[in-house]
Amino acid sequence: MRRRLVPVLVAGLTLLTGCGLVSSSGTFHDASLPGGDRPLDGADIVVTSKSFTEGVLLGKITATYLAAAGASVTDLTGAPGSASSRQAQLNGDADVLWEYTGTGWVNYHNETETIADPQELWQRVHDVEKRDYDLEWLPPANFNDTYAFAASAPTAQRLGVRSLTEAAALPVAERTFCVDDEFFSRSDGFLPMLEKYGIPYNDPNGVPSGNVTRMDAGVVYTATAKSQPCNFGMVYTTDGRVKNLNLTVLDDDKKFFLPYSGTAVVRGVVIEQHPELRPLLGTISERLTDELMQDLNGRVDIDGEDPADVAYDWLKSERLIE
Repeated sequence: MRRRLVPVLVAGLTLLTGCGLVSSSGTFHDASLPGGDRPLDGADIVVTSKSFTEGVLLGKITATYLAAAGASVTDLTGAPGSASSRQAQLNGDADVLWEYTGTGWVNYHNETETIADPQELWQRVHDVEKRDYDLEWLPPANFNDTYAFAASAPTAQRLGVRSLTEAAALPVAERTFCVDDEFFSRSDGFLPMLEKYGIPYNDPNGVPSGNVTRMDAGVVYTATAKSQPCNFGMVYTTDGRVKNLNLTVLDDDKKFFLPYSGTAVVRGVVIEQHPELRPLLGTISERLTDELMQDLNGRVDIDGEDPADVAYDWLKSERLIE
C-alpha cells in the first residue's frame, strides 16, 4: 500500500502474534442508536484497521457505530502495516476493514491499468475480490484519498492555476515541484505524470531537474504553504494539512492519478449472517467526503485528539448515536 500519514498510537495498540492480532478492545466509546434500536444484537464483529490516522479513524467510527447497533465488537484497529490488517481479514481473524480501491487494484492484484472512473474501478475490484476471496467491497464512500498536487492559495491565485494542465502551461521557471522520494520513483508517480501533462522531466522546455526538490513527505506540506522552494507540492487529498495550511488542490484534469475511494470491506460469510451491516455501513459511507476527512484527520494529526474521541464526537454530531 502506498499510504502514509502519521501512525496513531492508542491504548492497547494492536500487536502481531503467532496466529494473528491481539485485541485493543476498550479503545472506542460506548453508545447506542437513537431510539435504542439494536439490529446487530447478538452479532460478534471484529473490526480492524491500518495504523495511519485515517485508517484508525474509520475503524473507530465503525467499531463505535456497530457496537451501538448491538454488536459485540472486538477492536483490532491500528494494525501495523497494511499487510497485517489485510491478512487478518483473509485469515478470518477480522471481519470489517476499510480499504481503498486503488490499493486493491494495484497492491493486492498487481494491475497496472489506470481506471480513472471511480465507480468502474470499484466495480472491477469488487468483482475480483468477491470471486477470489469472498470479500464484499460495499459501495464506496464519497471521498478519494489519492495523490494530488497543491499550491498555497496565494500562489494559486497569483499564477492563475486551478488544474495541472494550467500549471503545465506556466513559464518553465514557475514549474517548481516538491515531492518525496517514493513518489518520485514510482512507476505511477511523478515522472510519468509529467509526461502525461507534456512537461517531461530534465527537459529545458519541461521540468528541469533543478526545478524539483525531493524531501520527506511531511515537509512537503509546509514547503508548499510557504511556496519555497516550490510552487507545487505532492499531497494526499484528505490530509488534514491541506485545509489547515490553506492549500489549493489542483484538478487532475487529465485523470492521471488512480482513484483511492474509501470502501468498507466485509467478509462474505459475515455479511450473509448479518445483512444489516449493509445499511449500517452505508449510513457511514454516504456521509464521508474529502473535506470531512480533512477535518477529522486534522483533529488527530494537528490538534492531537484521540481517534476514538473524534469518531465518537462525529457520530454524535451526525445524530447517528446517542
